[in-house]
Amino acid sequence: MKLKEDWSAATYLRFEDERTRPAADLLARVPLEAASLAVDLGCGPGNSTALIARRFPEAKLVGVDSSPDMLRAAQKRVPDAAFVEADLADWSPDRTPDLVFANAALQWLPDHETLFPRLMRLVAPGGALAVQIPDNRSEPSHALMAEVARDGRWAGRIAHAGESRAEILSGEAYFDLLAPHADSVDVWRTTYLHPLDGAGAIASWLKATGLRPYLDPLDEEERKVFLALYVDRLRAFYPERGAGKVLLRFPRLFVVATRR
Repeated sequence: MKLKEDWSAATYLRFEDERTRPAADLLARVPLEAASLAVDLGCGPGNSTALIARRFPEAKLVGVDSSPDMLRAAQKRVPDAAFVEADLADWSPDRTPDLVFANAALQWLPDHETLFPRLMRLVAPGGALAVQIPDNRSEPSHALMAEVARDGRWAGRIAHAGESRAEILSGEAYFDLLAPHADSVDVWRTTYLHPLDGAGAIASWLKATGLRPYLDPLDEEERKVFLALYVDRLRAFYPERGAGKVLLRFPRLFVVATRR
């Protein structure tokens, strides 16, 4: 996926704790005792890379991302790791890794029927492929993006912007894709309920990720109007609860497969 502007590490990290928690949950299920080479695909600003470094302190770490700003932030966070600017769709390692880790990255890549077996074949025998994918396209937070995009004067430019994100498969489908190459495949789904400071905070969260394909083609004034309409519609689906918080439902799909 190519967007007009670079990804922003600072915007992404406004909700660092919430974004890092699924990465920690994914890593906790990786059944490896050691790794000589671990790759963090879509490493972003390095929050997931730092988790891998703590889990496997002897491993050589390589972080891969298409965003220069993310990679600069990641290098500052994990200075001993190597970081590579590359397209995740066709990147391949110089040598076989024990761990290929992809936290909230592969939803931007198409053709998972081909992608997942290819990634699995990159892993060393006995190693692991660990993937977490947001599974929230049917949530109001995302359905309302598409609704505002269709209704505004910008419809001709962004009505189909949500299609830049892949339609993910079922857990059963990922199991079937990986099982022929694996000794074990662990698939599960978790729905997080994140307490945030109102509907505006939901928009702020998603400006770093899901809203980008909608906002990127707009000029500054159009973005302001789009976000105002979006936040107004969010309020009907995310009412304030205790202490003025709203709860953002965020389903995520997890897959950990051990290479045969």
